This record gives sequence, structure tokens and C-alpha cells, in this order.
Amino acid sequence: MTTRSESLDQANKAVVAFVDGRRLKGYVYNFSALKSFFTLFPKDSPPGQEGKNVEMKDLKAVFFVRDFAGNSEYQETSGTEPPKHGRRIEVAFRDGEKLHGSTDAYNPKKMGFFMFPADPKSNNIRIFVVNKNALKIQFV
Repeated sequence: MTTRSESLDQANKAVVAFVDGRRLKGYVYNFSALKSFFTLFPKDSPPGQEGKNVEMKDLKAVFFVRDFAGNSEYQETSGTEPPKHGRRIEVAFRDGEKLHGSTDAYNPKKMGFFMFPADPKSNNIRIFVVNKNALKIQFV
């Protein structure tokens, strides 16, 4: 296990969405789209606490967020503005959740890809989608 010794300024705030419906909130320092796992430090963990290794195969997506609270009342739009990054994309998951945004890195042969939300007011900064756990991925 890895312990949290890095400063929080170097961390990414993340909400990790598992295929089984669980969601964990915490900090990520070592995320890589090329690795099969990363370490998540719970949002309230003190420095020196051990993080939990999270396997990509168990996830539907990792949401890198502005803040942990978010706004559950806010309804994101699918966007009408031209995308700032790459092409428009829509991702549907088996649990009914749909994401709208854009990407310049989708490759079905890779583990996953980053997408950027269509709604500029979204709490999500970027989202890593695990390809094999998405129901449908399509350019729109």
C-alpha cells in the first residue's frame, strides 16, 4: 500500500464509480490511463494514512471533480456549443447513466479514455471512462 504524504495541491479530487454502484470520494496522485490500478486516498484521510488500490476492471468511470460536494439538484446539459476538445461523444452505462462530452482520445482497443463534459458548469473537470464497462459509446 501507498501512504499519503504528498500535499493536497498535487492531488486530483476524484469520485470513483464502480460497476456495482458504489462510489468512493478521495484523492488520486498516481492515475494513469495505461495502468490497471491506481491508489485512492479517502477524502478525510490524514497524511500518512494508507490508500486503497482500485482496479480499473471494477470501474465504470473516474470523475475528476472541482469539489466533493457537487450539486445533486443540478441537471447537466448535453451541450450545444462546439467541443473544446476533439469530437462530441455520448457514453451510456448499464445502470442507465449517460454522459455527454467530447474526447480526442477514444480508442476501443485501449482500457479507456478521457472525456470532457459538454456542460461548462459541470462539477466534473474530466472523466476517465473504462471502455469494457460501458454499454454504448458513440460519436454524436
